[in-house]
Amino acid sequence: MPHQSHGCGSSSLGLVVKGGDETEDIVDAVDILLHLQLDTWTHVMKGVGERGIPAALVTRQMEIRRDMSELLNWSKQDGDPFKSTEQGDGGCSANDFSIVHGKDLLPAENGEELTKHFLQELLNILLAYIRKSMNRSSKVLDFHHPHQLKEGLEGFSLELPEKPDNLEQLLVDCRNTLKYGVKTAHPRFLNQLSSGLDIIGLAGEWLTSTANTNIFTFEVAPVFILMEEVILKKMQSIIGWSEEEGDGIFCPGGTISNLYSILLARYHFFPKVKTEGMQALPRLALFTSTHSHYSIKKSAAVLGIGTDSVIAVNCDERGKMIPAELESSIMAAKAKGLVPFYVNATAGTTVYGAFDPFTDVANICEKWNLWMHIDAAWGGGLLLSKKHKIRLQGIEKASSVTWNPHKMMGAPLQCSTILVRQKGLLEACNKQCAEYLFQSDKPYDMSYDTGDKTIQCGRHVDVFKLWLMWKAKGSEGFESQINHCLENAEYLYYKLKSRQDFQLVFQSKPEHSNVCFWYMPSRVRNMSTGPDRDRELHSITPKIKARLMEKGTAMIGYQPLGEKPNFFRCVFSNPATLKQDVDFLLDEIASLGSGL
Repeated sequence: MPHQSHGCGSSSLGLVVKGGDETEDIVDAVDILLHLQLDTWTHVMKGVGERGIPAALVTRQMEIRRDMSELLNWSKQDGDPFKSTEQGDGGCSANDFSIVHGKDLLPAENGEELTKHFLQELLNILLAYIRKSMNRSSKVLDFHHPHQLKEGLEGFSLELPEKPDNLEQLLVDCRNTLKYGVKTAHPRFLNQLSSGLDIIGLAGEWLTSTANTNIFTFEVAPVFILMEEVILKKMQSIIGWSEEEGDGIFCPGGTISNLYSILLARYHFFPKVKTEGMQALPRLALFTSTHSHYSIKKSAAVLGIGTDSVIAVNCDERGKMIPAELESSIMAAKAKGLVPFYVNATAGTTVYGAFDPFTDVANICEKWNLWMHIDAAWGGGLLLSKKHKIRLQGIEKASSVTWNPHKMMGAPLQCSTILVRQKGLLEACNKQCAEYLFQSDKPYDMSYDTGDKTIQCGRHVDVFKLWLMWKAKGSEGFESQINHCLENAEYLYYKLKSRQDFQLVFQSKPEHSNVCFWYMPSRVRNMSTGPDRDRELHSITPKIKARLMEKGTAMIGYQPLGEKPNFFRCVFSNPATLKQDVDFLLDEIASLGSGL
């Protein structure tokens, strides 16, 4: 059932506006879209300069200004100004989507118009959600327990039907999915290392899903394959590797990137493991700090090395690996008959945000002929900041690096890379030459069929959103937003030092955007340091977190670490977060926790 454009409140911009209860959201959506188009045309016209403005541009700008005025006026009217009283094929009543189904969309015959209006309606939902996510007065989340969501809320059901739901129900489901989720783009979502919503990155993800291709061969993903090469070379150059060396691939998350590093290290030293399996290996040992990510132990389990072979190296009070402890651990392992082969150092630990001393670790690895990996999933973005890249001094000595642009660089999830200094090792380790994909007689340079470098077959295109963001921001734009996030962390640090009702977990300034602290109610502040006070702090922190979630005003993580009782960990990776949000967070925690 095709919709008639002008009968549905369509402008020359192709925007459909719907009244009723959603008018407030649509007003903002219209405002955003029209201003974006007007700004674009104004920029074009300014660029014409003294050459004169073509009549077509003048006419188009006038049309945009007219549409802006008309649509904003219409969308602010009471009631539903676009609701049609007719119910013919070209009608556009509130029930239009209730009598059509997914099968009526493209590629159905005559499905183009309906597809356009369905996607425009979905766009309205997304724009309203984005507006709310950026609005400080809106909640970060509308918390419900699992059993409540499973039982269904206000017509929202997770159950799958036998017969197809209509498009109206699907749109309701889309709204409710967002309604009951967490607004990770909210400036006061400070819970995870990945937060925020980059609009250019979002556009890139939309295009990626629309293209819906698999990035294993040049023949099915020619542009994306070349983009991946450009991005990976750029990242390798930033690390400090020469043009002659360096390889890499995009991976489904930092855990898989870290798994690749161990897989490659093992193959590098024991290549027969690829064909002969575990019987080709001695008893191996690998080393990582006590503050490192749990993915190292998980990878050892997956690869058959075993978690008992992962030796935890002691850290100082700031969470940095102690080089002397690393070397003594290596010698102790060798004395037990184990064969050390791999060391994982961390650039930005998950909790403290600490950076291991890479140059010292590299010297030890060189001395003992070990593979040095740096897990820079969280801290790799600091390489783009002239002010903060000193934290990663020595990273160029690494054999491999994990770097997640979906963290400090703000790319939409997921966007992770494994970067390898030795060219060709990825392919040698993983290549299987599947003839239905990697034929030897293709009509192009088959080195661009990169799929055999990976342990996957099908692989999602994660590069385009990052490539588009880099084009939009330039390296300078990434530097600015990373500096901003670390400025927020420093601001929080000094605010905590100035307040009696909070206590820092460690007194030194943050190296990254992680800041760790306790809230101290008055009765706890008056207690002597010791087990009793620790027990109180251990129970107070999760209670405050629960109250924050119930109220929905902010989200922040917490955890114990070693002998330390539960403490808050605030992390900044969303450039939309401002100092006022930091002030709000502290006041909100104090308000919710003062009586505990």
